[in-house]
Amino acid sequence: MLCFDLLATENQARRGRLTLTHGVVETPVFMPVGTYGTVKGVMSRSLEEMGAQIILGNTFHLWLRPGLEVLKQFGGLHRFEGWQRPMLTDSGGFQVWSLGEMRKISEEGVRFASPVNGDKLFLTPEISMQIQAVLNSDIVMQFDECTPYESKGRLTTEPEARSSMALSLRWAERCKAEFARLENPNALFGIVQGGMFEHLRQESLEALVAMDLPGYAVGGVSVGEPKEEMLRIMAHTPHRLPADKPRYLMGVGTPEDLVEGVARGVDMFDCVMPTRNARNGHLFTRYGDLRIRNSRYRLDERPIDESCGCQACAGSGAAGGVSRAYLHHLDRCGEMLAPMLTSIHNLHYYLNLMREMREALEAGRFEAWRAQFKADRARGV
Repeated sequence: MLCFDLLATENQARRGRLTLTHGVVETPVFMPVGTYGTVKGVMSRSLEEMGAQIILGNTFHLWLRPGLEVLKQFGGLHRFEGWQRPMLTDSGGFQVWSLGEMRKISEEGVRFASPVNGDKLFLTPEISMQIQAVLNSDIVMQFDECTPYESKGRLTTEPEARSSMALSLRWAERCKAEFARLENPNALFGIVQGGMFEHLRQESLEALVAMDLPGYAVGGVSVGEPKEEMLRIMAHTPHRLPADKPRYLMGVGTPEDLVEGVARGVDMFDCVMPTRNARNGHLFTRYGDLRIRNSRYRLDERPIDESCGCQACAGSGAAGGVSRAYLHHLDRCGEMLAPMLTSIHNLHYYLNLMREMREALEAGRFEAWRAQFKADRARGV
């Protein structure tokens, strides 16, 4: 089940509403990443309280652990992890690609050694669809090959990118057929590939649109290419996708990337950056980034961001807010509370950023908001 309503536009930026099996998602939206069935260090209740509407799971990792027997027992991933709102699952293609020399790609699928126990495994478009049916994710991603920006110390060539893109298109057809055979009531998204070659992106896009899928993603970005190359693909591809269907930019990115993506017609984003950076003491604020491990914060009584309403920042004492000095101390001591609080803060910042963009689009002032965002971020903490 998928219904997408376009509610407002400003230039290429869009405000929409996505109705899925497990609920409604207001777009543009950021989706926290829960690879193994959890957004690291953050309970489902906390995600709901900070306004998360949809989260991710990963087909590859959940297939390996806990395995399909466990997930079938719970009727899917929602009940297993205690999240009753919408969920998207990645197909496993990116994770298989990242195994490097541990995997062998053929027309049929990918053979690889399990990074958990070394077992020989085989993942195909059909098997990916079968796993995601067990997961019962609201949005199922096609199995694809992530075209690398460079391989073995050199840039990927146009013929190599074309071969990879064409393989992903053939796999998309197989995913669509298997998805239909399984009578999966959820929604299947195709993934536009083509590397850094705009004409290949266009070929991939047109072939996928001809398949008439419920939604489309732009994959193969943020895979090591320079920022200007990523922005070039962002400028080329999303706005050319069907206007009446959701557009998803995979694995991106910084707050600036999200704002520029929305400006270029993207509706959906995911990235591990807010939680991964949080675990390394890198915090995002309205006025720039803050590295809590810096000794300058040892005596700092201020919260991470005085304009932030998250559990880590808001109020003081019993109200829940904590100081930069306290977070600096927790981080230096290796206390698990530090990454928990910083993850909550970073996710709250990302989710609030998307809420502000939705409100600006509703008010017809997105470009004015975007200019103020850039000025605020440049001001610094």
